[in-house]
Amino acid sequence: MARFEFKLPAMGESVAEATITHWLKKVGDRVEAEETIVEVATDKVDSEVPCEVTGVVAEILFDVDAVVQVGQVMAIIETEGDSAVVAEELPPTVAQVAENLTADIATIKETTLAVGDFSNADRFYSPLVKSIAQKEGIGLEEMSRVKGTGLNNRVTKDDILNYVAQRSNKAAATLSAPPASNTNTPTVERTYSQRGEERIEMSRMGKLIAEHMSHSKHTSAHVQSFSEVDVTRIWQWRNKVKKAFEAREGEKFTFTPIFMEAVAKALVDFPLMNISVEGNTIIKKKNINIGMATALPDGNLIVPVIKNADELSLRGMTKVVNDLANRARLGQLKPDEVKDGTYTVTNIGSFGNVFGTPIINQPQVGILAIGAIRKVPAVIETAEGDMIGIRYKMMLSHSYDHRVVNGALGGMFVQRVAEYLEQWDVNRTL
Repeated sequence: MARFEFKLPAMGESVAEATITHWLKKVGDRVEAEETIVEVATDKVDSEVPCEVTGVVAEILFDVDAVVQVGQVMAIIETEGDSAVVAEELPPTVAQVAENLTADIATIKETTLAVGDFSNADRFYSPLVKSIAQKEGIGLEEMSRVKGTGLNNRVTKDDILNYVAQRSNKAAATLSAPPASNTNTPTVERTYSQRGEERIEMSRMGKLIAEHMSHSKHTSAHVQSFSEVDVTRIWQWRNKVKKAFEAREGEKFTFTPIFMEAVAKALVDFPLMNISVEGNTIIKKKNINIGMATALPDGNLIVPVIKNADELSLRGMTKVVNDLANRARLGQLKPDEVKDGTYTVTNIGSFGNVFGTPIINQPQVGILAIGAIRKVPAVIETAEGDMIGIRYKMMLSHSYDHRVVNGALGGMFVQRVAEYLEQWDVNRTL
């Protein structure tokens, strides 16, 4: 037997530590090479860490919620063979780990085809879970009701087996139940009963968000400016080009990339909105990195960052927006992809909200909320005089730090974003 040191791998540039959130194995359990053994968290990103070797867990050196440094030994795995050979097989870089994960994903896709069609599933199911579901005759719609206890609410083997057992018990109870009586049931007088309460522990991410938002409100003097925007030209142009784009690129073309492009242009025009504050010093950021607030399936929020957004074409912006949003919802973002933002945009219109007063994402000094697009009656100026017509409009809500951004700058910035949107070139190609 050889003893292999299972260490915390590098988690990304400038990330020095991670918090253990869940051990998937206990002492005495067997673990296969490339099998996930522990789940860790760095700031806002949850990650699964696979074991590099096959063996048995001999020791676990850190408990859940412990903070571990990169390179620190987390567990001891007993393996057969020469430990020196094992060490040579370790993937020394994150890039090699990513390559292994890519191969795993390809294997999962091949297995998925063999066990059933889950291509339209909203969440990830492992090949083993899909195999059990097919064997038990559980379709995609029914699978969506199975509660998952794994990372990001994934359905584990135990979850699907427990569901199958409960399903069988319910079916047996239905068969043994006496037939319903045809007699009229007397009306029962309604009485009030105390249902009590349920206490729910905040998730780790929920605690971080609560702390971050409270810190922001205590740090920055929040003030808001609002602009109403006529986006009729954008609405009509997008309807004209979106089908061709989706057919050519294989992905959807939403309004979000359009909004991000307008914000990036406005930040170029008003560089003093692209700053942070350190004591009595203002730091002008030369990179325009726009954070894109993204809602997660569990109700929490994460902000992936579009790096150097001012350098992207609209097609490139669309690709980046779709990729970050999809991987954010799947819990696949890397630590570096949620850092170094210089300004944030949140699309509250996706929930039907008209406008809002978002909290600044520290250490930034501004955040823009995009409201829902609505059809409204509006006055239209023509050569023949004013007319009433139906237009597509939305509200922009700009929150900014009044310590360093005065009302003039904050108001001019949001109005410049509105102008870029209202003056959209309807002959533009995508």
